[in-house]
Amino acid sequence: MLILAYTFNFLDRQILGILKEPIKHELGLTDTQLGLMGGVAFAALYTTLSVPIAWLADRVSRTWIMTTALAVWSAFTLACGLAGGFWSLFLARMGVGVGEAGGVAPAYSLISDYFPREQRGRALAVYSFGIPLGTALGLLFGGLMAAYVDWRWAFITVGAAGLLLAPLFKMVVKDPVRGGLDIAPGAAPVAAPPAPSFATVVKTVLPKPSFWLLAFGAASSSICGYGVAFWLPSFFIRSLGLTLAQTSMYYSAISLVGGMAGIWMGGWIADRFGARNRAAYALAPAICFLIAAPFFILAMNITSLVWAFVVFLVPTGLNLAWLGPILTAVQHLAPANMRTTTSALFLLINNLLGLAVGLWFFGYLSDQLAPTYGAESMRYAIYYGMTFYIISAILLILASRRLSLDWVEPAGAMKR
Repeated sequence: MLILAYTFNFLDRQILGILKEPIKHELGLTDTQLGLMGGVAFAALYTTLSVPIAWLADRVSRTWIMTTALAVWSAFTLACGLAGGFWSLFLARMGVGVGEAGGVAPAYSLISDYFPREQRGRALAVYSFGIPLGTALGLLFGGLMAAYVDWRWAFITVGAAGLLLAPLFKMVVKDPVRGGLDIAPGAAPVAAPPAPSFATVVKTVLPKPSFWLLAFGAASSSICGYGVAFWLPSFFIRSLGLTLAQTSMYYSAISLVGGMAGIWMGGWIADRFGARNRAAYALAPAICFLIAAPFFILAMNITSLVWAFVVFLVPTGLNLAWLGPILTAVQHLAPANMRTTTSALFLLINNLLGLAVGLWFFGYLSDQLAPTYGAESMRYAIYYGMTFYIISAILLILASRRLSLDWVEPAGAMKR
């Protein structure tokens, strides 16, 4: 159920990526406006509200928080289909961000209480399957609906489906004991103490260099990850001449296959090598990003759609391989009763840059490059954006040197 809710989370978040071309033509928008609507409109309240909502989730039922969040973001997704212009759609996207602010950090905390430490990398990776599943479904369903029915009905249909899912989610998902599996070998299970004040969480987490390096490292990669995922459909349509329906089928398959393979690989690496050396939680994603950048550029220059599909799978997977390792590391930078708030602080930085900057950056750069490159401007915008993968790799390498010092172990356990 957590994966299903996360799938709807990303379906509603990413469906605009495939619908933006028909929206652009009907509403007369620029790429910059589309980037603002997809990024800033969503991220402004999504990132800022996630922290107080997470603080609340450390004190009350996490499942009630997530159920309410699911209903709110689904209702505003439905409202996107009723928008009549830029500002009404902008405000509806802000509403989607308000709902999704309570949809992720509580889930990270729940999963950390469902699974023991040695399984959390894979568990968080499996939960993160919701990203490629939701992205692929948004691309496929949204693209086909827009091509053969209308882009408005794509929003209305997925929003209504999310509203129907919300009560079922509450009935199925239970709230486990906080920190119940955070025990040293041989110790008796014990619940985490009551959640501390927000100031205490800040004083515990923010002084740790690894938190900032992981957060900004992940955020730098997310500028590329979110930006490329949002704008690649436009590249396929403008530069490769694919129709909207063809693009939805082509890119949804890339997102699903490459994304799920990459996420599982990252989770496996986290549990296999992180148990021996904490530095692996940051080093593995750094290596993935260094490999992903040239493969993205290579894939965009292959004329054969079949071979381009195969090559695109590599950077698409590597782009998401960070989720298992880094999310696991972040969960262990604070005690169990601070995890939801710590996750929200991490997501605040990651999404504020990744979503707000990433989607706007590529659209703005495309508009600036259009006088020189014309219809190929999006291609070159994506080329320049690969620089953020290099920045991310550098930050994560630095984080790897601090993780063992900042890691929080249960009483009686030894640091590694």
